[in-house]
Amino acid sequence: MRTLMAVLLVSSPLFGGQRDADRRLDESAAVLSEIMAAPDKSIPEDLLRKAHCIVIVPGLKKGAFIVGGKYGKGFVSCRPRNDAGWSAPAAVRIEGGSFGFQIGGSETDVVMLVMNDRDANKLLSSQFTLGGEGEVAAGPVGRATSAGTDATMRAKILSWSRSRGVFAGLSLQGATLRQDLDDNEALYGKRLKNREVVTQSVAPPTAASRLMSLLNTYSPREKS
Repeated sequence: MRTLMAVLLVSSPLFGGQRDADRRLDESAAVLSEIMAAPDKSIPEDLLRKAHCIVIVPGLKKGAFIVGGKYGKGFVSCRPRNDAGWSAPAAVRIEGGSFGFQIGGSETDVVMLVMNDRDANKLLSSQFTLGGEGEVAAGPVGRATSAGTDATMRAKILSWSRSRGVFAGLSLQGATLRQDLDDNEALYGKRLKNREVVTQSVAPPTAASRLMSLLNTYSPREKS
């Protein structure tokens, strides 16, 4: 009996971590679904089809900005080189940086698209600074990229946020994206690096099914 209790005590943090990661995958899918379903306020689908990677961070809390701690957790998925759908999601954390007017929101969802292979490769390192290692700009809102400016279209990383029901482009400067090895372990059973999850054909966890389905529905890669 004591042995069983000891096992449960040791394993419970892992189970708790898995539940939290599973919940964030559900929330990430909900964020993408609701944003893409918004009339004339979605991420342009032509940009989504051209993106090399997508980062979704649901529900950044207001308190995180006040205490200066971790801003939030989410996931990155990238297209493999053969363009066959999207990779399994790898866990990320956002820390630091300036989020401008979004500080006033009670909760903020953040979506980023990485538009070239070079920055997609940098994104998969242990940490990546937005605006330092990769040029980032507020993404256009609407069904087509005609809503954006030429400067925006030249950006390597495009970002959007949703707070208090308002969805708009957001320029994240100085924020750092870090791989979250703890959440990767909770999801995949071993401490995988983000590059391993994305590039080694790792099978997505069951909890990611809805997110993967939405990505493949809204952004099938156009054949060249």
